[in-house]
Amino acid sequence: MSYPQIILHKGKEISFQRQHPWVFSGAIAKKDNHLNDGDLVEVFSSKLDYLATGYYANGSIAVRIISFKQQTIDHQFWHEKISKAYQYRLLLNLINENTNVMRLFFGEGDGVPGLIIDYYNGHVVLQAHTYGVYLHKDMIVEALKSALGNQLKSIYDKSAESLSKHFSGTVQNGFLFGHASGYILVKEYGHVFKIDFVNGQKTGFFIDQRENRKLLGSYSKGKNVLNTFSYTGGFSIYAGAQGANTVHSVDASESAIALCNENVALNPPFEHEGFAVDTFEFLKDKKDVYDIIILDPPAFAKSRDSKHNAVMGYKRLNVLALKQIKKNGLIFTFSCSGVVDKFLFYNTITSAAIESGRNIKILHYLNQPADHPVTPYFPEGEYLKGMVLWVE
Repeated sequence: MSYPQIILHKGKEISFQRQHPWVFSGAIAKKDNHLNDGDLVEVFSSKLDYLATGYYANGSIAVRIISFKQQTIDHQFWHEKISKAYQYRLLLNLINENTNVMRLFFGEGDGVPGLIIDYYNGHVVLQAHTYGVYLHKDMIVEALKSALGNQLKSIYDKSAESLSKHFSGTVQNGFLFGHASGYILVKEYGHVFKIDFVNGQKTGFFIDQRENRKLLGSYSKGKNVLNTFSYTGGFSIYAGAQGANTVHSVDASESAIALCNENVALNPPFEHEGFAVDTFEFLKDKKDVYDIIILDPPAFAKSRDSKHNAVMGYKRLNVLALKQIKKNGLIFTFSCSGVVDKFLFYNTITSAAIESGRNIKILHYLNQPADHPVTPYFPEGEYLKGMVLWVE
């Protein structure tokens, strides 16, 4: 099958030699005037050599590449993509008797920009972040059925939140296969969590912090722990399970704190209290209260235009925590803003330490787990970065 052609300016094919999956609009010399968002296209060099196949969007990223091999994008294509991603996760042994939640497909890291699939104990949540992916959801559903077989209980499409506002009015969330009512229960390293993938943030749970939660647990015995921007209490559960003295969870969302408290009740008991308040306000009068503080805010920057304000936000938050934490305390600090790279984030934390007047040592550099793969062809996929700081 032939697709509309996009021809690049001379020299713009260089990025394809390292298989970067984006084509920016400025690189395009010639294209069909009748292209619509989501249309499949083939990309050619200025010498008319085939380079890749992807889907078009009317924006600064004009084409997102899904194949560097000239082929038809059909059921077989999607079956191979989904199966390969699933087999990779099986190799990692992410699903076992103690854990049944993972990211099954991670956009560019698995070869399809804009496609996110999370697995919750047999229930799958699909999010299309681009209209090109959304148009193929029926084939993706069939590929998931084939790859997961009897393990698959339901597929829920939650693309209305992730697609741009231009399309959200024509897209509705809902089940594409099977059904689940209310909350579902999952296990992560033996800890139990309620997941509300219909009403919760993102797909219902922040799977990307799994290994970092486990690390926190190893430091928590006998400590007073504060989990800020706690959402439904992931870090809190791990701290309490590993013998924390007290755990406080803080989130501005009352519904998140309510679900956090329910998650605490599902696990072996520990001393816990949840607060539905602003983190900055909560921390103001907490001098020398906590041995460990977790700072895991939402993305302060979603575009390059807001990068400066984001950096100021991260600095202000970390200065406050550094000033308040006990001597010899630990701070787990994170940024999930893709436009704030790890070097900028680390420099921001250094600046915060200088302003706070506290000496720090970096015990760990943290990032996303293996089911959120980063490839050398797309280093931008490394969106989660963090550090564990020892505060003198």
